[in-house]
Amino acid sequence: MQKYIMALDQGTTSSRCILFDKKGSICSMAQMEFTQIFPKPGWVEHDPMEIWSTQIAVAAKAMGKLGVTEKDIAAIGITNQRETTIVWEKATGKPVYNAIVWQCRRTAEKAEELAKDGFGDEIHKKTGLIPDAYFSATKLAWILDHVEQGRERARSGELLFGTVDTWLIWKLTGGQVHVTDYTNASRTMLFDIHKRRWDTEILQKLDIPCEMLPEVKPSSTVYGYTKDCLIGDGIAIAGAAGDQQAALFGQCCFRSGEVKNTYGTGCFLLMNTGDWPVISGNGLLTTIAAGVGDQVPYALEGSVFVAGAAIQWLRDDLRMIDRAAESEIWCRKVEDANGIYVVPAFTGLGAPYWDEKATASISGITRTTGKAEVIKAALDCIAYQITDLVRAMEQDTGMRIEELRVDGGPTRNGYLMQFQSDITNKRVKIPDAEELSGIGAAYMAGISAGVYDLEKLAGNMKRSVYEPKMDDEIREKKYAGWKAAVDGVLSK
Repeated sequence: MQKYIMALDQGTTSSRCILFDKKGSICSMAQMEFTQIFPKPGWVEHDPMEIWSTQIAVAAKAMGKLGVTEKDIAAIGITNQRETTIVWEKATGKPVYNAIVWQCRRTAEKAEELAKDGFGDEIHKKTGLIPDAYFSATKLAWILDHVEQGRERARSGELLFGTVDTWLIWKLTGGQVHVTDYTNASRTMLFDIHKRRWDTEILQKLDIPCEMLPEVKPSSTVYGYTKDCLIGDGIAIAGAAGDQQAALFGQCCFRSGEVKNTYGTGCFLLMNTGDWPVISGNGLLTTIAAGVGDQVPYALEGSVFVAGAAIQWLRDDLRMIDRAAESEIWCRKVEDANGIYVVPAFTGLGAPYWDEKATASISGITRTTGKAEVIKAALDCIAYQITDLVRAMEQDTGMRIEELRVDGGPTRNGYLMQFQSDITNKRVKIPDAEELSGIGAAYMAGISAGVYDLEKLAGNMKRSVYEPKMDDEIREKKYAGWKAAVDGVLSK
C-alpha cells in the first residue's frame, strides 16, 4: 500500500527531499548543498547536472532512511527556485550552458532596453511583471546569443528550455515529458497570464523560438511517471509550483484575500486574489498562484531584498551580536528604538519602491543612542518593509487583509513577530511546521493523487498567534518616521 508523498524542494543553494505520510506529517528528510558558480561580478550560475544529481541523491537518501521503495510512494511534488534558466539538447539531455540563476544580473542592460523601447508597459500588461534581469526571458535570450547556432538549433527542435521544475520532470521521466506549471511559466516574462499561453509578441521581440518552450499545465495534475532513474519507475509526478507559490499553498491560503509572508534573507509577501489578476499601481508583481485541477488563481507579490540579512549584518559586519537569537534579547532591553530608523538598502530597495540606486542609512542617532536601539531599529526595518507591501496590496485590491500567515527563520524572534503585528495592525499566525514550500508541493501532489483532501488540509496545521497591541496614533507616528527615512535614501 502506498504510504508516502515525496516533495522535491530544489532551492538556490541546496536540494532537499521530504517524505510525508498520509496525514501530512514529515517522516523523513535529506538535504545536500551544491556549487555556486560566479564567473564574473554579478553573474551567478549552477551546473544543471549537479542540480539533478543532488536532487535524485537526496530523494534516494530520504527513501533509504525509511527503507521504502517506489511502491511505497504515491506521488511526487516539486517546488523550485524560480526564474533560473536551463537549455539542453533534446536528443542527449546534455545542457548547452550552465543554468543562469535568478540572482544573475548579466542581462540587466537588455531588460533596461525593453523598458526604454516602450515595451515595458506591454510586458507588464501581459505578464504582470516589470522588465528585469531577474526573470527568465532575457536569460534565455542570452544563452541563445552565446551558444553556437542556438536559435537555429532551437527552431529545428534540437534544444529545449525549462525552469528548474521542467528540467527535473524531464530527467525524472527519462526525457519523455517537457512540461511546466502555470506558476513557473508566469515567472518567465514570456507568458501571458490572462490568456494563459506563451506570448508570441514577446517571443518575437527577444527572438526566442516557440519550439523550445514546454507545455504549460496546472500545478496539481499528473505530468508523467518516473522512468530509468535511481528512485524507481512508475511513480506519478503529480504537482509542481515555484517555491513562493508552493509556500502560499502550504500555508493553506486557498481563498481570495489570504496572505502569506516568507522571511528569509529577504521576504516574499503573496496575496491570493482568486480569479482576479490585479495589475498593481504600487510596484507589486501580478503572478499565478498554485491551484487544484483546472483552477488557476492569481496572486499579488511583493519582494523585500533585506530581511534576515539585516540580522546577519548585525552579526557579521557590525559584530553587535554573536548569534541571531541574541537580537531579541537586545531588543527587549529598551522600550523603543527612540527615533532610530535603519533603511537596509544594501542592494537598493525592492517593492514598492524599486530603486536599485537607493543607499542604506541609519538615521535619528543622538548622543544617547546605544547598541540596543540600533539592533532594535534593524529588526524593526524588517516589519516596516512588510507593512509597505501590506498597505500597497490593500490599496491595489481594495480588500482589507485580516491576518498574515508567516514562515521562515526570523519568525522564531518573538519581539519581531509582535512588532510585525503591531505595525501592520494585523494578526500574525506562525505554523508549528517548517518547510512550507515542501509542504505545498506535497499537498498539490497528494491532492492530485487522491491522498489528501483540500478541505481538511487547512485544519491540520496548528499555529501560534500574535495580536496587535499598539495604539493607532503611535503606530502611524512610527510608520511616518519610517517613510521619512526611506524618502531620505531614494535616488528618484
